[in-house]
This record gives sequence, C-alpha cells and structure tokens, in this order.
Amino acid sequence: MKSRYLIFLMPLIVVLTYWMWSGEEKISYNRQIRPIINNKCISCHGGVKQSGGFSLLFEEEAKMNTESGKPAIIPGDAGASEMVKRLTHHDPEIRMPLGKAPLSTEEIDLIKEWINQGANWEKHWAYIAPKKEIEVPEVSMDVPAQNEIDHFIFKKLEEIELRPNEEAPKELLLRRLSLDITGLPPTLEAYEEFISDTSPMAYEKTVDKLLASPRFGEKWAAFWMDLARYSDSKGYEKDLHREIWKYRDWLINAFNQDMPFDQFTIAQLAGDLLPKPTESDLLATAFHRNTMANDEGGTNDEEFRVAAVMERVGTTYEVWQSTTMACVQCHSHPYDPIRHEEFYQSQAFFNNTQDKDLYNEQPKVFTYQAEDKQKVKELLSWVNDKLKPSEKLPKISDEFLHQQKEDLLYNLGYRKVEAEEFQDKSRFIELVAHDQESIWQVQDSSWIMFENVDLDQVTAISLGYASIYGAQLEIRLDSMLGEIIGKGNFGITDKNFPGNKPKDWETLKVPIKPVSGKRDVFYYFKKDKTFAQDLIRLDWVFYHEKSPSINKYPQSIQAKLVELSNAKPVQTPILKDLPKSNSRKTYVFERGDWRSKGEEVKAGIPEIMGTLSSQEPNRLDFAKWLVSGENTLTSRVFVNRIWEQLFGYGIVESMEDFGSQSIPASHPELLDWLAVNFQDEMKWSMKTLIKKILMSQSYRQSSTTDEQKMKKDPYNKYLSRGSRTRLPAETIRDQALAISGLLNEKQLGPSVMPYQPENIISFNGKFWFPSEGEEKYRRAVYTYWKRTHPYPSFVTFDSPSREICTSRRIRTNTPLQSLVLLNDPVYIEAAEAWAQRILKESAGDIKCGIEKNLQLVTAKKPESEKVEVLHKLYLESLAYYEGEGKDLDENAQLAAMRIVSNAMLNLDEFVTRR
Repeated sequence: MKSRYLIFLMPLIVVLTYWMWSGEEKISYNRQIRPIINNKCISCHGGVKQSGGFSLLFEEEAKMNTESGKPAIIPGDAGASEMVKRLTHHDPEIRMPLGKAPLSTEEIDLIKEWINQGANWEKHWAYIAPKKEIEVPEVSMDVPAQNEIDHFIFKKLEEIELRPNEEAPKELLLRRLSLDITGLPPTLEAYEEFISDTSPMAYEKTVDKLLASPRFGEKWAAFWMDLARYSDSKGYEKDLHREIWKYRDWLINAFNQDMPFDQFTIAQLAGDLLPKPTESDLLATAFHRNTMANDEGGTNDEEFRVAAVMERVGTTYEVWQSTTMACVQCHSHPYDPIRHEEFYQSQAFFNNTQDKDLYNEQPKVFTYQAEDKQKVKELLSWVNDKLKPSEKLPKISDEFLHQQKEDLLYNLGYRKVEAEEFQDKSRFIELVAHDQESIWQVQDSSWIMFENVDLDQVTAISLGYASIYGAQLEIRLDSMLGEIIGKGNFGITDKNFPGNKPKDWETLKVPIKPVSGKRDVFYYFKKDKTFAQDLIRLDWVFYHEKSPSINKYPQSIQAKLVELSNAKPVQTPILKDLPKSNSRKTYVFERGDWRSKGEEVKAGIPEIMGTLSSQEPNRLDFAKWLVSGENTLTSRVFVNRIWEQLFGYGIVESMEDFGSQSIPASHPELLDWLAVNFQDEMKWSMKTLIKKILMSQSYRQSSTTDEQKMKKDPYNKYLSRGSRTRLPAETIRDQALAISGLLNEKQLGPSVMPYQPENIISFNGKFWFPSEGEEKYRRAVYTYWKRTHPYPSFVTFDSPSREICTSRRIRTNTPLQSLVLLNDPVYIEAAEAWAQRILKESAGDIKCGIEKNLQLVTAKKPESEKVEVLHKLYLESLAYYEGEGKDLDENAQLAAMRIVSNAMLNLDEFVTRR
C-alpha cells in the first residue's frame, strides 16, 4: 500500500524539487546579465546603434525579429537563439562582439541559462519603487547604535569583517559639525562651552543650535548653486552681467526656513504656475533662468532659445532624477530604456516659456532691496493719498510693489519705458556692457519692437539718446515694414564715448499720427549721412498723451512722481509661460539638430519612469510628479546628495547617474530606507534629514584608520571610520576670514568683488570693480561669479565654472592650492589681521598666544611640538625683520607674527574636515 502511494508521490516530489532548485538558481537580469550586456554588447546594440536591427535596450525590441528575419532571443530556447549562436561562432568575422575579445565561457553559460529560463527582463533598480516597510537589520556589534542608520552601516561592516571607530574627540566633533552645518569654524568660546557641557543631550543641543543658525542657509545654498549653475554672468564669449542674485537670496532663505523639499522643487520648476504666485514663487523660477544666453551680435535668438530649453531638460533630470537625459536629445539613451522622442516630450514642458535669448532677459520680476522697498512704499503711499478717488490705487501692499508703482504712473499718463525692455529686436541690436542699461544700435536698418502699446491718446513719442554720427528714426506699426506713423533725426551729441559710456544724453521728440487701440510698435534705425557700426545709443522711450492726468496735479506731486519713476528696481529673470493662444509646438529634432524637425510630440515623461494623470500636463504637473508618491527616485537622489555633502561620497558615488551605468550603491537598503522616511515620515524636511544623519554614530566616528581598513575600505565608502575630506573652496576662504576676525557677517544682497589681479579683470574689457571696505570680506557664497573668469582661488580649490549643472566637485590636492594659501591677497590679509589680534591678546606671551589661537585650526589642544615649531618660526622671523629685513616692514613683531599666522593657515588641519 505504501509503495503504491510512493509511486504517485515521486513525480510530485521531483517536480517540487526541480521548482525549488530552479527558484534558487534563478538568473538575475539586473545583477548578472545587464553588466555583461552593458560592457560587451550595448555599444553596437543599444540606443545609438542597432547593428543588424538588434537592440538590447528595450525588452520588446530585443525579442522581435532582426534584419535577418529571425529573433536574436527566443525565450526558453537558447540553442535556437541567434544571439547565442553568434556569441559562440568559430568564425571571428561572425562571432560577437565583433572585432573584440569573445565573452568568457562563464558569461556565455549565464546568458544561455537566462534565455532558457525565459529571458526575463527586469527594470533597473532606480526605476523600481522601494518597499514602504524596510526592515532595519539587527547587528551583533558591541558598538552602540544611535539610530537606524547605524544598523545598516554596522551590518555591512560585519559582512566585510570590520568594526567602526570609537567616537571622535568632542573638539573634533564640534569643528566637524560646525563646518558641515554652517561652513564656519567654532570659536574658542564654543569649544569651551561644548567641552564643559557633560549632559547626555549636549551633542544634540549643539546640532539643533547650528541647524537654527542663519549661517546654515549660506553654507547649503552653495552646493545647490552648483546644481542650479548659478552665475552672475550669462556665459558664452561676451559673458555679460546678469542680475540674478535675488535667486541666491531666495535659496538661502529657503534653506534657513527649512522649506519642505517638495515645495522647494515645485517653486523652482513651476512657481509661476501656482494659483496665486507670490514674488517669492516667481524668484524661485530663476533656477532655470541660470541657463547661458548668447549676447554675441548676429547670433540667431531662436537657436539659443532652443539650446537653453534643451539644457533645462537635461539639468532637471540630472538634479531630481540623477538621469543622464542630455544625450537623449540626439538619440535614444545608450544604456537606459529612454527613447529619443521621450526627451522632446519632456522638452514640451519647458518649450512654452516666454524667454527667447534676448539681451534684456525678459520676462522678469521687479523687486527692491529692503532699504529701497521702504522708501518706494512710503513715496507711493504719499502720492496715492493726494490723488482723486477715481485715480487712487485700491491698496498699497508689500507684494509686487513695482507693479503698483507702474500702474499708478501709467494711469496718470507718466509713461516712461526703458529702451532695453523691448520684446523683440533685429540681429544688429546689442546692449551696452557692463550695466546693459541702454541700447547699442550697431548696424544700419536695425530695429526694436514693443508689444501691445496703448496708443489711443498718444500724440508724440520722445527718446533719450546719444550719438557720435547721427541717425534717422522711423516709427512703424505691427511690423518692421508696417505703416510709418512718425519720423525723426538723431543729432550728434559727442565726438566719442570715453569708456564706451556717453557723457551727454539728449531727447528727440517725434510727433505721431493718431492711432487707436493697442499695437506693436517698431523703432527702425537708419544711417543718416555716415555709415558706421555705432549709430545710436538709446536709453528710454516716453509716450506723450494728449491730456495726461498728471498735468492736473501741482508741481510738488509731479516732482514726487518723477522721483518715484526713477526708483530703480532689482530685475530678476524668471520663467513665465506664453498665453495658450501663442503656444509653441514641440517637435523631435532629428539627431538633436533644432533645424531638422521630425514628428510633433506632446508633453510627457519617459515610460520607464511612470505616467502622469493629467491628459494635457503642464510644467506644474511635471514638478508635482517629481515629488509625488509615484516617483520615489527623487527622494533617493536628494538623500544621496545630502549624504555626499556630509560624508564625502554618496551612497551611490555617481551623483549624476543612477542609471544602469552608475556605480553600484554601497548601502542600497539604507538608501531606500532613508528615501522612504524622508518622503513619508520627515515630510520632505531637509533639516530633519540632515539631523538624522548627524545624530548617527556612523557620523560621529573618529577619522583615524589602520592598515586593515585601508585595505578593505580604502575610500571609506562603508564608513569604517569618520570621513576625512578636503574642504570646499568657499569654506576654506570663509574659515580664514572667520578665524582672522575679518569676516563680514552681513547677509543676502548683491554679489561682491574681492581683489583680483589686473591682468585677469582687464581681459575683454574691464568687468571687475573691487568692492570697498568690509564688503570684500563677505562670505564666499556672495562672491561675483563670472563664467569665463571664475574667481581664481575657487577654481584652484576645485569649484566649477557653472556653465552646466555640476552634481559633484572632484576633490584634488595640488601644489597650486598651497601657493594660493601662501600668496592670495585674502589669505595674506587674513594672516595679518589674525597676527594683530594674537599680538594684542597675548600680552607679551607670544608662545601662549600661538598655542591658544592654533586651536582654532586644530580643534584639539595643539601638540607642544607644533607650538614649539611655530614659536621658533616667530623668533627667527622677528630676528630677520629686526636685522637684515628691517627695511621690509616697519613693525617687525607684526611681520613675524604674520608669517606664523600664514603658516597656520597652511596646515593640513586647516584645509581638511576631520
């Protein structure tokens, strides 16, 4: 009886055994097959080339018929699959990969087994949402874990048979925290306070205090400015000035206020499309007005408008998705399943913005600096109170104050328009550098155009101008060759323009024919008696109405209106969409050439990344999708960026690329756990995320190492010790200013220009005008950033030029960096100021003064050997300046101490975060 049951059970047992065995030996496409394909096959059978009609980029393409009429992969039958036949063919002219070494036997066997198992495809891990419930691993180490992060880190260390270090000394921890959170070193008083606080909450209290510091935003804005490619200039050959520092102010405030990252994202990508956008929302959109603009004469504005839009697509995907989308503008992605046309579907989100590579950078939002804002508001309120009820503004508010001012002036008939605020121009119009506040007509038959000008009551138009040759003017309607409604002649105002700036400006008043309604007005410039490349400079345009209301008021009010009109706002370029009636169509550009239009596409996202719920999505829908529950890649990417800022390496080292060619994550489960918690539990709070990492024991470790750790974890990616990294350029400069006492703590406002060598600032015309007084000692984040001439010491310490988005700075260690610290004027000035303070405070005990101040660099009480060496340097230098070098400096003590303080600024501890 038993044997009969066994006969029936045996086949079932065999099937179950096979099923269980095959399940255990299941080939993973992502882990085992994709690396082979990406390394050996994809260059000929991917998104760029599809040799033989065979592509391994998309599953459906890989399994369809090739040019031979046969499929290369037949799931379940490796023997019949053409791919396997070509991989194993004896003829090198046929065997794949063609012209390269054949695949190893192990690699071919893996591919065969994978095909026999059904050739199952898998999405790359980055495009698979992490589980909501991720189990925090248990660890058996006796090292105390402070939070969940430590469990993930310690578990990995257990696997590679390493132990974390003990906690770093309190002094080093405080310096590490202070530099990481605020970008400034602790004071001696801060060291003393932290050391003396022995309570269990001392560390957390310090973290909270530093996170609440207004210096936090200044430090953390810098890394985002690399991503935003922030610059005070426009790039390309001319690289003219761009007034966009208000975006930097917005960024610093956003970090200080701990703006949730989802709001932070939406504001920058689509703040203008929010239901009732504020000035702040509009300023945030300057993120994408940091794209370069080509002001070179004769360039095609549409070409560079398109270039800017395409760059915005690539930057958006790099910043929020760590996806290398830029290459998809010419062809399908070489390694990741993103199709060529999907780039242009994403481009459609950005293709309808109003900007079009104009000098004046329209559209813009006009705001005021704090001191000017109060003055304008008071002036506007005073005038408004004196007006008739029918001509009053209903309310004077802080928001959009400039627009209120313009509305009031317009309603009273005081209609003065800056000439550079045109809506379109010919190729032969430029703006005068450096301030770009007047038009430079550089060729005969050039023109500018203003849209929708209300000419109903206008009887004449005046223009403020300067000219060295004279010129003719025609005012036309609706087109360059439209009806002429007025003519005039510009006279000669001067023989030349010293420094390219006219001294004298005159006014030309041109009567015009009666015109009703709103029309486009073209100002068409022609040569008079002389043909030249510099016919006319134009500063402003004024529309004279028949009976302006302003004339009814006394001279005192009119004078205030002129004063109000002359109040200069800060002009910040922003994003703003065209009205639907003027919407652009978006086409695929064949091979990325904007002149070769293919099929029309609608706005959308790559299929691999999901779908959008809206049928006709706009930029706001796209921004919301980036930070939605459907897109978990964004939180992974941002968590990785924060991790890199605090540890020197990201969990995924390739910050700019999470795709199939990325460097594998060192702690994938930790990345997912942090990403899920950042989005769900932390509610996108950036400060909460940063604090979570700072509170971990992994962060608090000492950075000392040993031979075993250097062998198994040479780059400290597994955090077997505290991270030790070279400080960024901005922090090194700020630290020198802070230690010396020179640091100007003023926050926000326009960029400043510290000293630069004359031969640098004179190239291609002088553009650098050194700041006076304490302004030159402001934090590095406020330094004027010119793309073609970046601040030299920043470049030496690895800062980018910011022509494009930079996800990570490559850290170097070069002799040039030592030369900067020894010779750059800011470090010499810092050394002198520090030396003066040491001499003043030491009260004759120089050695004690050196020891006390050296702690500002070393954090811990300095070793006696270092103090002795520096004291000896002081005595030797003093002897020199009192002897043979007495003619070099009047104050020998100060000269000697300056050498000592300069030496301290050159110590390894000064440039390193330990």
